Amino acid sequence: MIKISIIGVGNVGYHLTAILLKSKNIELIEVYNRTIDKIQYLKNVTSITTNLNQLKEADIYIICVADDAIVEVSEKLNFNNKLVVHTSGSVAMEELKCNANKGVFYLLQSFSKDKKIDFSNIPICIEATSKADLELLKNLAKTISKNCYKINSEQRKNLHVAAVFVNNFVNHLYFIGNQICKDNNIPFEILHPIIKETALKIETLSPFDAQTGPAKRNDSKTLKKHEAMLTKNQKEIYKLLTQSIYNTYGKKL
Repeated sequence: MIKISIIGVGNVGYHLTAILLKSKNIELIEVYNRTIDKIQYLKNVTSITTNLNQLKEADIYIICVADDAIVEVSEKLNFNNKLVVHTSGSVAMEELKCNANKGVFYLLQSFSKDKKIDFSNIPICIEATSKADLELLKNLAKTISKNCYKINSEQRKNLHVAAVFVNNFVNHLYFIGNQICKDNNIPFEILHPIIKETALKIETLSPFDAQTGPAKRNDSKTLKKHEAMLTKNQKEIYKLLTQSIYNTYGKKL
């Protein structure tokens, strides 16, 4: 039985707390948050606290706070022979400023509190300063997911950038598409099938081979028509992405 303490209940901490409470091989002994009201709902299932200086003894302390707060929080967690990890994709393991053993437990997924998450397929990227701690994190990961990867800090930072492109930026493009639909009284749901097909396609094709559209076809007439229909900000994004596609397939504007 692995004893876990969660520090912070933002989007990641909220979902991680929920899945660990369901695990038969995990004992979630405590959840910390700066404000008590956000963790009151847990008082009947585990211990809750707002005091970092009086945390209960655990095997792993998982920091689930904003990237900018990781150093400040970790400085207060000096546990001998205990493992302190963070869940950030862009923060190096060495930025944990504590005397405890250090590691990373990065869940490669986009989390929103009002959206349920299936943890079974989430890639979990782990890193630790010792083989024993790495094995401990591997065992923890296996209790909630089928996908566990040993990824070092430099790899993880690059992975995080890649995730921003395929998740955050793509979602913003959904937003722009939605705005265009709304401005023209078109239900956004019409685009759902093509969005799903695009995502499914790269399971069997590389993104390079899956590319379609007027930019790849060098359809200058369609490109100009599209640009004329867009707002200034939309046009800038459209032209930038068009140029990138041109460059990728060896074409010129």
